[in-house]
Amino acid sequence: MSDFPTTARVVIIGGGVVGTSTLYHLAKAGWTDCVLLEKNELTAGSTWHAAGNCPNFAPNWAVMNMQRYGLEMYRTLADDVDYPMNYNVTGAVRLAHTKDRMKEFEKVASQARYQGLQMDICTPAELKEHNPFMDIHDLEGGLWDPLDGDIDPAQLTQALAKGARAAGGRIERFCPVTGVDRDGDEWIVKTVKGEIRAEFVVNCAGYYAQRVGEMFKPFGGRTVPLVVMSHQYFLTEPIAEIEAWTKENGRKMPMIRDVDVSYYLRQDKYGLNLGPYERNCKAHWVTPEDPMPEDFSFQLYPDDLDRLEYYIEDAMERVPSLATAGIGRNINGPIPYAPDGLPMIGPMPGVKNAFEAHSFTFGIAQGGGAGKVLSEWIMHGETEMDMWAVDPRRYTDYADHDYCLSKALETYGHEYAMHFPHHEWPAGRDKKLSPNHASLLASGAQMGAYNGWERANWFAKDGDDTSEDATQTWDRNGPWAVRIQEEVEACTNGVGVLDMPGFSRYALSGDGAAEWLRCQIAGALPKAGRMNLGYFSDSRGRIVTEVTIIRWGEDDFWIMTAAVAQWHDFEFLKGRLPADGSLSLTDITKQWSTKLVTGAKSRELIQELAPDADLTTGWLTIQDAVVAGKPAKLFRISFAGELGWEVHTSFEDSAAVYDAVRAAGATPFGMYALNSMRIEKGYRTWKGDLSTDYTLLEGGLDRFVRLNKEQDFPGKAALTAEAETGPKKAFVTLIVDAGDSDAPYMSPVWMGDEIVGETTSGDWGYRINNSVALGVVRIDAAKPGTQLEVEIFGERCPAVVQEDQPLWDPENTRIRA
Repeated sequence: MSDFPTTARVVIIGGGVVGTSTLYHLAKAGWTDCVLLEKNELTAGSTWHAAGNCPNFAPNWAVMNMQRYGLEMYRTLADDVDYPMNYNVTGAVRLAHTKDRMKEFEKVASQARYQGLQMDICTPAELKEHNPFMDIHDLEGGLWDPLDGDIDPAQLTQALAKGARAAGGRIERFCPVTGVDRDGDEWIVKTVKGEIRAEFVVNCAGYYAQRVGEMFKPFGGRTVPLVVMSHQYFLTEPIAEIEAWTKENGRKMPMIRDVDVSYYLRQDKYGLNLGPYERNCKAHWVTPEDPMPEDFSFQLYPDDLDRLEYYIEDAMERVPSLATAGIGRNINGPIPYAPDGLPMIGPMPGVKNAFEAHSFTFGIAQGGGAGKVLSEWIMHGETEMDMWAVDPRRYTDYADHDYCLSKALETYGHEYAMHFPHHEWPAGRDKKLSPNHASLLASGAQMGAYNGWERANWFAKDGDDTSEDATQTWDRNGPWAVRIQEEVEACTNGVGVLDMPGFSRYALSGDGAAEWLRCQIAGALPKAGRMNLGYFSDSRGRIVTEVTIIRWGEDDFWIMTAAVAQWHDFEFLKGRLPADGSLSLTDITKQWSTKLVTGAKSRELIQELAPDADLTTGWLTIQDAVVAGKPAKLFRISFAGELGWEVHTSFEDSAAVYDAVRAAGATPFGMYALNSMRIEKGYRTWKGDLSTDYTLLEGGLDRFVRLNKEQDFPGKAALTAEAETGPKKAFVTLIVDAGDSDAPYMSPVWMGDEIVGETTSGDWGYRINNSVALGVVRIDAAKPGTQLEVEIFGERCPAVVQEDQPLWDPENTRIRA
C-alpha cells in the first residue's frame, strides 16, 4: 500500500480505549508523527464488551488521581472532538455491612476531598434517598459518589480516535503486528501491510499484551505477568418500576455497589445490569489444552451463570425489582488481570524505548488517565504524578505463571477487598526463600512478601492468634502488638537480629565510575572504605530514588536500594550510563544476603563471632571480616536507629552466620518492629516518603544536596531555582493524638479548615510511646510546634509539628556509641 506509513516517532500496538487515549494525548501534545496499529477494528478486544462503569473511587492514591483526570476529561470530550457519546453521570452508592468497611470509605472519601472530589459518607436512610429501590435493613452505612456513572466504551474509543486523527495522529486498522526488530536505535515494527521504523513502541494490546510482549524477549524483555480472566455480567429485560421512576425523575437510577458481597448493579436502559466478582472465578487460556486463539476479536465465552448464583440471589434480596425481570443477555468476556489487579503503565522492563499500558481490569474508567500518564513517560521520561503503583517494573523475576495465575484468581475473587495494614494475602507465596526460612518459621515468624522475598514481619509465641482473620482490621493493636514491643525492646536494650534477603544491590566499576556518580547524585560520594546515602532526582529536582553507596575503592562501588526497587533502579541507573560501555553495572542481588544486628549489646555479640574485626571504627564505615568462620562484610549502620551493623554474607553462608548470631543470644525481630523504629528516627522509605511527588528540598533532604558542586547533576537547575525562591512545601515529623489506628499513607493534614498537606507514612513508636506520622505540608504549616490535624478514617486527630530531628535519640549518640 503506497500510503502505508514507513516511519513514525511512536508506534502503538492495540486499538482499544487505552491505545487510542495514548495516541490522543500524544497528538494533542504536538507529537503528531505517531501511528496506532489495530489487528482488527477499534474496540475489538475487552473494550467492546466492557460494562463501561466510571467510578472515581479508588483506595490507591495514584489510581484515583488517574481516574479523576480521565472522568473529568470524558465529561467534555464529546464537545471537544464533536463526537456524541452516551455518558451517564448517575452517581453511585457503595454499601457497607461493617464498621471496617465504613472506615475504608472514610479513608477514600478523605483522599477524594483532597483531590477536589466530593464523596459523602451516608447513613442507611440517606442511601435509600439516593436509590429507593434497595433494601437497607442490614447495612452499617455507605458512601455516595455523585460523579460516578457509565459510558459507552465503543463511543468513547471512537471519540478519542477522532480527536487523535484531528490532531495529526494516524490509525491503521486490520493491521496485525507480526514481529519487531532493532536497527541501531530504531525499532522496526513488522505488520501484514509493511514495516514501520520508529523511535518508540508501545504495547497497548490488552489481553493480547503477553503475546505481544514475547516479541520483545530477544531485546531484553520478559514474559508479561498477566492472566486473562472471565468476567460475566448480565442485562435484564425492562422493569416497569424502573422505567416509571426514570421517566418521572428524568434520569437513571444511581448505581449500587455491594462491595462486601462483591457485585455492582446499575440501570441499563429500563433494565438492570448485574456484574459480580465471584470467588469461584475462572481464568482462560492458561493451559496447553486451552490455548489463546489467534484472534478472539468481538467474541465471548459461553455463558456460565451457575458461578453467579449466590450473587444473583443476594442482589435480588437487595433490590427486589431484579427478581421480577428475566435475563435479556449475558456477557462473558476476557479481561486481563495483573497479579494485584492494577494496570501496568510505564517503561517496558529490560527494553530500551519500549513502553506498556495494559492489564486494565477497569480500562474504561482508567483509559483517559492512562493515556495521559503513558504519553508523559514517552515524551519526557517522567510523569507529572508519581505512578509507581502501576509501574510494570514493580514485578520482577518471581512473577512466573504460577504466581500470576494464583494471584489473579485471588485478586479477582476479592476485587472489592479491603487491604488492611497487617494482612498478607496468602496466594503466590514462597517464591524466594532465605536460607534461614525454616529456622524463622520454627521461631514463630509471621512472614511477608517483599519483591517476592519472604521476610519475617513479627514473631508469634505460643497461644498468639496467627489466623488470617486476626489480621483483617484497621486497628494498630492485634496479636502482633505486644510482640513488636518486645522486639523493639530487644533491639534497644539488648541485641536483635533481622534476616533480610533481597536487598537490591548492584556492582558498579570502571574508569570514571566515581566521576559518573558525582554527575548523577545531588550530593557527595563517600571516601573509600565508607558508605553514605545518595539521591537521584529527575529534571524537576524530584526524588527518583535513594540508594546506599558503598565505596570499596576509587572506582569500585556497591549501590544498594530497596528490595521492591530492584528492576526500577537498575534500569534507571543503566539508562544513564555512558554509551561508550566504559562502566559496568551488574545486578548481584541474589549473590548476597543481609543480617541486621542491632542494639546496645550488638558490639559485644559481633566481637565474639568476629574476634579479628575492628568494631571501633565509626558510623558509616565498612570492612571485610570473618564472622562465625565465614567471610563477611560489616557495614556500621542501622535503620533501627541503635548501635548496630549490617552483616553481609554470600547467600550460601547466610544460614551459618544467622544461626551463630542467634546462638550468641540475639533476639529475632521483624519488619514491623523495624518500621516502628525507623519512623521514630525520621528515616524515609522508598515510594512512601520518597517519591517523585516531592522535590529533594520538599522531602527535607537538603543535607544531601550540594548545589555548589561543579557537577551538573539532573535536576540541579530546578533545585537551584527552588532554593532561591524557597520551597513551597516542607517535610515534617508529627506526633499524632491518634485513636486505635495510625495514619495511613496519604491521610490529609488539616490546619483549621484547610488541607495543607498529607502524611507519607505512619506507625506507633514503641520507644517514645506515641503515634508518629511523617508527611509533607505547606511551608507555613511546617514550623515546629504548629498545631495541625491528621484525618485518620474520617476523624481529625490533633497533631503537633516536631523539631527537625529524630524523635528517638535526637543527638544520635546511641548509633555512634
